[in-house]
Amino acid sequence: MEVNSVLIQKNIEKAKKGDQVAFTFLLDFFWNEVYGFMLKRTENETDTEDIVIETFAKAFDKIASYNPEYGFNTWLIAIAKNVHIDLLRKKKSSLFIEINDEDDRQAYNVVDDSNSAEDELIIEQNLAQLLQYIKQLKPAYQEVIQMRYFQEMTYQEMAEQIDEPLSNIKIKLLRAKKLLAEIIIGK
Repeated sequence: MEVNSVLIQKNIEKAKKGDQVAFTFLLDFFWNEVYGFMLKRTENETDTEDIVIETFAKAFDKIASYNPEYGFNTWLIAIAKNVHIDLLRKKKSSLFIEINDEDDRQAYNVVDDSNSAEDELIIEQNLAQLLQYIKQLKPAYQEVIQMRYFQEMTYQEMAEQIDEPLSNIKIKLLRAKKLLAEIIIGK
């Protein structure tokens, strides 16, 4: 157990300096623990995968703030709990919307709930813009975004199709999402 502790601390220090191999080691070492913890809370594999990926993304972004007086796994679990709470808040706010009597009457008068031509055009333009952003990524990152979000493949299916270890797929998707966010925000 002591050997693992020393190895973990060495990799944390390397990760603080931007070492990608150290990030991969930490992700591999702690993935199952964080995933198992969150799966018990969410009881939903898709939400759990998204939460854990987001957890590691946040952890790696903020690794300089990690306090070695606490266990790294404890720090990751705390981040995962916060990511989960944020997800629940987003879901709750989208489920519960204040509706007054006038809105309620208008809702019953709606005859056609399909998108208007304008709505379709806006959706098409937004998708076209997103695809343009995705095309700015390296081909390997484009591929994992395409597989995960457009083909809705699981991480395991992606690993099998690309013939890469599962941990590589997780890291590649993590980086792709981060780079895509930077491209979108930068525009």
